[in-house]
Amino acid sequence: MSGARIESLCDGVLDRLDLSRKGRLCGAPGAGKSTLSAPLAAALSARGVAAEVVPMDGFHLENCLLERRGLLARKGAPESFDLNGFSRLCAALRTEDHVVYPLFDRARDIAIAGAAEVGPQCRIAIVEGNYLLLDEPGWRELAPLWDVAIRLDVPLAELEARLVQRWLDHGLSQPEAEARARGNDLANAERIAAAQLPADLVWTL
Repeated sequence: MSGARIESLCDGVLDRLDLSRKGRLCGAPGAGKSTLSAPLAAALSARGVAAEVVPMDGFHLENCLLERRGLLARKGAPESFDLNGFSRLCAALRTEDHVVYPLFDRARDIAIAGAAEVGPQCRIAIVEGNYLLLDEPGWRELAPLWDVAIRLDVPLAELEARLVQRWLDHGLSQPEAEARARGNDLANAERIAAAQLPADLVWTL
């Protein structure tokens, strides 16, 4: 994404935030989240508004638990996350000056507890994840926590190509990567598209 588009998005975010208060949240669900969230945080910080990215992926349930629940093949679907734990984190970001949270190690396919933190200097927490505007029980209750909700839209064909390439980059063969993308990732994308809550800003990547 160009620097000009990032600056434009910064303007859109800042216009909607009351920066006299701390713990304000910006939700960024959708494809290409890391492509946007890290540059956005950097651009906001460069303007003197300290921002940090808080990813939802640290709340993946452990594989052994997913296996017991029959969900291992659907890892990444909404029900494969610790929604209660994630909700508590998001609430804490609004009210507490110091919050520790887990991160997901994709290479090892595990969540690591206590791997990152948001300190009192942070003015905007950019919470990013696929399901932050999902209109399903439990997930829809997160919506009041977002001061600005940003949805990223990607054409389905482009999204499929990106997902296949992601699994190729993780060492899967072409047939394996296509099966993984189509059998799980795209099913999740279609689920999101069928049950979307309104967003303040919609960006196409």
